[in-house]
Amino acid sequence: MNDKYREASFFQRFSNHPASVGESYFEHMRFACWFSLQLLVAGGAALVHAIIPPLFEHTAGNRVRRLFNTIEKRDSH
Repeated sequence: MNDKYREASFFQRFSNHPASVGESYFEHMRFACWFSLQLLVAGGAALVHAIIPPLFEHTAGNRVRRLFNTIEKRDSH
């Protein structure tokens, strides 16, 4: 296999998924980073809630539900 084929194959595979959801690589990266940050915040709230139950009683669940709804809306387009 020559290097040009290998490079094209890699970059094609690299951009196939973002294209499959109608985004450029950078649009997809931006959304994925934002989504990851939201999950980290939800996880932090859940961890604090595990240690101190009266704090953040609904925060993690509400945030995850909103994220789920966001993904559902994106998938329906």
